[in-house]
Amino acid sequence: MNNVVGWFEIYVQDMDRARRFYETVLQTQLTNMHSPDHSDGGPLMYAFPAQQNAYGSPGALVKMEGFVPGGNGVLVYFITDDCAAAAARAASSGGKIFKDKFSIGEYGFIALVNDTEGNMVGLHSMT
Repeated sequence: MNNVVGWFEIYVQDMDRARRFYETVLQTQLTNMHSPDHSDGGPLMYAFPAQQNAYGSPGALVKMEGFVPGGNGVLVYFITDDCAAAAARAASSGGKIFKDKFSIGEYGFIALVNDTEGNMVGLHSMT
């Protein structure tokens, strides 16, 4: 049985700024997906690291005409070693802490932050 979420996209206006933010907060590197039609107004996409048959869902930052970031329509949670430390990195990288680390009982802890584009994302850790 698969997880229900198969892919996610976080829409951005400034890809360089957004990519730096997520690479710093999550301490990882995003990969250019080399969209063939980006020069014709198609999407510019940078993928988060993912492994096939591993826990979690793959996804990407996307810059595309007609798609505006911000709002709270979708909330993506990123797995971290310590969501308080990741939230602090978010704040020092141009984002804002919306809600500091708090317990969700046996399921660990979460923090909510706004990225540099105005999107809210969740940070999850077990400690």
